[in-house]
Amino acid sequence: MNFAERRKQIFEKMEKQSALILFSGIESHVSADEYAPFEANRNFFYLTGLRRDHMILLMKKTLKEEQVILFIEEADPTQERWYGRKVTVDEAKEISGIDNVQFLDSFEGAVDRMMAREDIDSLYFDCYRYQIEDMPDYNMIKAKEFAEKYPGYAVKNISQVIAELRMQKDGDEVALVREAIGITDKALQYVMKHLEPGMAEYQAQADFEYMIRYNGAEGTAFPTIAGSGANGTMLHYDTNLDICEDGSLLLMDLGAKYRGYCADITRTYPVNGTYTERQRQVYDIVLAANREVAKTAKPGMTLKELNEIAKKVLAAGCMKLGLIEKEDEIDTYYMHGVSHHLGIDVHDVTAACNDTLQPGAIITDEPGLYIDEWEIGIRIEDDLLITENGCECLSEAIIRDPDEIEAFMKDR
Repeated sequence: MNFAERRKQIFEKMEKQSALILFSGIESHVSADEYAPFEANRNFFYLTGLRRDHMILLMKKTLKEEQVILFIEEADPTQERWYGRKVTVDEAKEISGIDNVQFLDSFEGAVDRMMAREDIDSLYFDCYRYQIEDMPDYNMIKAKEFAEKYPGYAVKNISQVIAELRMQKDGDEVALVREAIGITDKALQYVMKHLEPGMAEYQAQADFEYMIRYNGAEGTAFPTIAGSGANGTMLHYDTNLDICEDGSLLLMDLGAKYRGYCADITRTYPVNGTYTERQRQVYDIVLAANREVAKTAKPGMTLKELNEIAKKVLAAGCMKLGLIEKEDEIDTYYMHGVSHHLGIDVHDVTAACNDTLQPGAIITDEPGLYIDEWEIGIRIEDDLLITENGCECLSEAIIRDPDEIEAFMKDR
């Protein structure tokens, strides 16, 4: 991937006499000597291709030049014996395309010299926070430290600038999402071959997660949802402990992560291999909405417009079934949006200044109906690439037609 080009685009958005400081992050402590699995700051990864802890990206834009420096940990042979190899200077250069790679112990001095001797007026940090009550992450903590250490300098948030770029994927990114989807497809076929009454939801989850790792994924893109029966009506159910009963449905919302990029797919299967008449009626409505969104999505549209299209199809179907009397009552059975952006994050970042779809965007297409009184929850989710003239369903090969699903499960 061309990380140098991405950094060039960031430089173009930065003010003159400014610097961007971006931290990959550190491991999060859990208890005693236990640490949570490390996840690098996604924007750091986007600009460097590196996903290891204790790294810092410094981008300076002075009146004279633009300069990029990457700071990494120096290898300690004793620590490496316990915890594995660190990235070397040569490896960091090759992955990131940054020629100036230094060790972390030189970072503080480099910043002090920059602030004292160069024409820097403002500092950019990644200060993104999803909800105000969220704990500040490592980059936000560091931004506060810099504001206290260098009073009088403006501290600014770079997250929306990077988000605007991340909304349109380049060819390399699209290829990685395709691969994540392909791995997800293979795993779903494995799930269908083994799904049967009496299985626990976690066993279907285990079948999926085993196969994505077997086929090269680094793990799941998000916690796997495997909700059978009434559990399928809960949007983010992920307890996955109940038994899949004969005659019930299993809604699985899941995805593989491959080299940092996510798939996000939902399929709803009959546990015994055959949909009941009522399940088929509801399934056909959801499928019609899914297909209509895939047929309609194109540049210039908004996600809100796509959601309205899905709601109309779902409402018409529910009125025919006698579930609702008026179109605006569809919120009783459909209470989420039909789409979100997809990429490095499964709910990928967006920028308010770029709210219409542009070529290169990857979005989900996930209408659903959740009918508590029938214990039926059905969602069908695909991943769409917005093209110059419309869209391509990247997950088209993952079977969704109910006849094809039944035939596949019958032949297992």
